[in-house]
Amino acid sequence: MAEHNRVRPRSAIVVGAGIVGLSTAWFLQEHGVSVTVVDRTGVAAGASRGNAGWIAPALSAPLNDPRTLRIVLRSLPNRAAPVRIPLSSDPTLWRFLMRFAINCRESSWTRAVQANLTLNHECMAAYDVLVSGGVDASITEAPITALFRSTTEAERLLDQLKRVGDAGQPSAITELTGAALREQVPLASGAVAVGIRIEGQRFVDPGRFVHALGRAVVERGAALETVDVADVRSSGHGVAVQPRSGAALTADVAVIATGAWLPELVGSWVRVPVQAGRGYSFTVPVDRPVLGPIYLPDVRVACTPFRGKLRVTSVMELRRPEAPASAAVVDAIVDAAGLFFEGVRWADRDEVWVGARPLSPDGRPLVGPVADNRVFVAGGHGMWGMKQGPVTGRLLAEQIVTGQQHAGLRDFDPLR
Repeated sequence: MAEHNRVRPRSAIVVGAGIVGLSTAWFLQEHGVSVTVVDRTGVAAGASRGNAGWIAPALSAPLNDPRTLRIVLRSLPNRAAPVRIPLSSDPTLWRFLMRFAINCRESSWTRAVQANLTLNHECMAAYDVLVSGGVDASITEAPITALFRSTTEAERLLDQLKRVGDAGQPSAITELTGAALREQVPLASGAVAVGIRIEGQRFVDPGRFVHALGRAVVERGAALETVDVADVRSSGHGVAVQPRSGAALTADVAVIATGAWLPELVGSWVRVPVQAGRGYSFTVPVDRPVLGPIYLPDVRVACTPFRGKLRVTSVMELRRPEAPASAAVVDAIVDAAGLFFEGVRWADRDEVWVGARPLSPDGRPLVGPVADNRVFVAGGHGMWGMKQGPVTGRLLAEQIVTGQQHAGLRDFDPLR
C-alpha cells in the first residue's frame, strides 16, 4: 500500500493477552482505534504471570553473549545447570541453537544491546503512562542487589555491566560488604561476602499488573474473548482472524503477540526462529524482611518481594511451551539458591509455575509488519517481555496508526 494512499485503521484485533498484546491494545485505544483482544486461554496465561516482574534496564544483557554460549555448552551434561537443553532430535530446536550459536559473537551481542536501547530507556515512562491512564496496579522503585560468595564472582557481573554500559546502557552501582550488605539483604547467608546494589530499578507484581491492564482495556471499550486462533491473514482491505471453530473475526489490522507460540501463526512470513525458553518460579515464606529484589548471577536466580513472601525465579529450559513443570527442576533451584540465604522456609514453597519466554537467536525482538501493513508481529523479547512490553506496545501502536516507524523499532524487523 503506497503511503500517500494509506487509510488510518479504525479497528484492530490483538491476538494474545499478555503484557505485550494488552499494552499494544491499550495504546491503540489511545489513538482512537476500536480493539478486540483474543487469547486461547485468558489474560496473563503465559510468561506474563509468574515471572520476576523486574523493570530493570541496567540488567539488559542479551542472551547471545559469547560467554553465555560457553555456559550453554558446559550445561549440556549437567542436569542441575541453570540452562537446560534436552538431548532430543527436535529439528526446530537444533535450527534455533545453530542460529543462536552463530549470533554469539561480540559484534552481534553489541548490536543487540544497542538495538534494545530505546526499549530500555523508555520502559519506565511507558509504565508511568499506563498507571496515570487508569491501570490500577502499583510499581515499586527499589535497587536490585546481586549477591556473591567472593569478589572474583562479583567481578564477572561488574564486567558485564561495564560492557553493557560501553554499548550505551549505563548503570549506577554500590558495592556492599559486612553490615551494609546484611542491612540491605537480611536474608543473606554467612556464605555471601559481597553485594552489588544496582540503583534506580523497579518491579511489579506481574500477574496483578497484567490483569489490571486487561481490565483497563475492557473498561475503555475493548472486547476480550477466549478464542483459539488457527490463522491470521490479510483479506481484502483488512484482516481475517480465523478461530479453530466458528466464523472469522475481521478488522482493519491485526497484531500477533502470542509469545512463545508465535511460530504457529507467523511461520508463513517470519523466518527468524522463536524458541520457548521456559522459566520456573515458586513462592516461599521468609523469616526476615525482603527489602527489594535479589539477584544471584552465578546460579541464574532472580528473587522478588511477593505478597509478604519471596518469589524465586530461575532456569532457561528449552522445551516445548506446553510441557508440564518438573519437580526436579524446582529442587535444583532450591539447592542452588539455598547456599545464599538464611531464614527461607524452602520446604513450604508453593505456587510452582513454569512459563515459556519467547527467545530470538540474535537478542532482538520481532516487532513490525509482516503482511501488507495490516498484519503486525510483536514478540521475541526473551526474558525482558515484562520490562519492554508496554513501550513496545506504545511504539508499535504509533506505527500502526501513523504509518511511521519509530527509529527504535528499525532493528526488530520480523522479516529480517
